[in-house]
Amino acid sequence: MAEEEQGHHHLHLFHHHKEEEESSDVVNYKKEEKHHKHLEHLGELGAAAAGVYALREKHEAKKDSEHSRGHKIKEEVAAVVAAGAGEFVLYEHHKEKEAKREEKEANGKEHHHHLF
Repeated sequence: MAEEEQGHHHLHLFHHHKEEEESSDVVNYKKEEKHHKHLEHLGELGAAAAGVYALREKHEAKKDSEHSRGHKIKEEVAAVVAAGAGEFVLYEHHKEKEAKREEKEANGKEHHHHLF
């Protein structure tokens, strides 16, 4: 491989070289905040989808009495998934707020609220 002899490296899908990120200890709080906000939105979408599926299965259980037991089980599983996704949303929201707070502290812009 002539490219490797000349100092060029092939970057593969899962093995990226991030030299500038590894050599620096600086945390990009805006990027971290954006990442957690993105995951929070994905969690909201997942919770909504699981909730809709649970409602659909509840409707199917009433409509299809022959297979109602299976529909009720699917409804319960979907409800648990929706609840788990909701917890994930809360977790990511907390992480997003934490990144904002850390950025303020790192920049020395900590705000204190006084009552008087």
